[in-house]
Amino acid sequence: MTKQYIEKIEQHNIVSRTDINGIITFVSDEFCRISGFSRNELMGNNHNLVRHPDVPTYKYENLWKTILNKQTFKGTVKNLSKIGNTFYLNTIVFPLMDSDDKIVEFVAIRYDVTEAIEASNKLKKRDFELDQLNATLEEKVKKQTKELLELNKNLERRIKEEVEKSNKGEHIMFQQSKLASLGEMIGNIAHQWRQPLNHLNIILYKMKKEFNHNEENFNNNYVEAKNVTKKMSNTIEDFSNFFKPDKDLEFFFINESIEQSHSILEKTLKTENVRIDFSPTCDYKIEGYPNEFSHVLVNIINNARDALSVNSQKKEKLIHITTKFGHDNILHDCISICIEDNAGGIDPEIMNKIFEPYFTTKHKSEGTGIGLYMCKQIVENSMNGQIHVENRGEGAYFEIKIPYKGK
Repeated sequence: MTKQYIEKIEQHNIVSRTDINGIITFVSDEFCRISGFSRNELMGNNHNLVRHPDVPTYKYENLWKTILNKQTFKGTVKNLSKIGNTFYLNTIVFPLMDSDDKIVEFVAIRYDVTEAIEASNKLKKRDFELDQLNATLEEKVKKQTKELLELNKNLERRIKEEVEKSNKGEHIMFQQSKLASLGEMIGNIAHQWRQPLNHLNIILYKMKKEFNHNEENFNNNYVEAKNVTKKMSNTIEDFSNFFKPDKDLEFFFINESIEQSHSILEKTLKTENVRIDFSPTCDYKIEGYPNEFSHVLVNIINNARDALSVNSQKKEKLIHITTKFGHDNILHDCISICIEDNAGGIDPEIMNKIFEPYFTTKHKSEGTGIGLYMCKQIVENSMNGQIHVENRGEGAYFEIKIPYKGK
């Protein structure tokens, strides 16, 4: 009965026996399968044939010290197969003694834990990535917050210079007051972004603890959460770049500027169920100040969003953006950027006032009336272009024309 029992163990488990010098005298079929060696290749060879070179020598010294002292060794051993694959085995090694209590041979019984160890290593790697992310993210937010406040001063200076050029002295203090409010708003936005970032990190931590319950769901959520975190971090940089002063005229792609402006407003637009339809068939380069041009796009899109929010009964809130090459009697060859919404249009009685400074139909707590004024200044003075608005179809239609220089 005992012999049958031993044979069953050796038949269905990863078993080996060696003499007192570590020379293999028996291996089970399972041992041959997992190591990749045939029985003939293993028999008569030292057991270190499957030793992994990464394992420190002292660990094997500890194993031999234990079993030579007639004690049982237990541990997880890293091994190397014939074809170079790593596999991990939970191992029990014990000596067999003769009637004189002398060691005759060693028996090792093992079971495969490779998948568990590899899963644990993946989790440790992800832990490290999360720790790195946590360590840098908060510092990055603080840094970007400081830069946003500093960059806002540049914006304040530019608009102040523009107001001074217009010789409207009675509006300067009022303009400065509005800009101070704008600076506070930027600071608050950057500050408030810390909370969702920290919250997202907590979610990632919880996901990590759920790893062993459903690995597929964990991996999907893990990738999505990392992308959200990266996107939020990139949004901070986009917002920062949005306020950087442009020093020199440069050629830049219109599509990239439109997509950057969309990304800044994407979360708010999605929350209010406003869809931007922009499917360009080609791209154009224009000359100007990229960040100033982004200001123009963001202001017009924001106004369309506000108008669509007022008209909340709309089944589909849509902002349609197109670009095209054309000809103008004044500008000659030019690129047109057209932004059209379906919010019902602008009251004809105020159509000729919307580009005037401080004119707004919003409550004083919601708008300053300088947005479209600055759009007009940037397009006409900084980029030598034209901006025009009219009602068309179901809403307002803005067209921006910028001279095309064939770059």
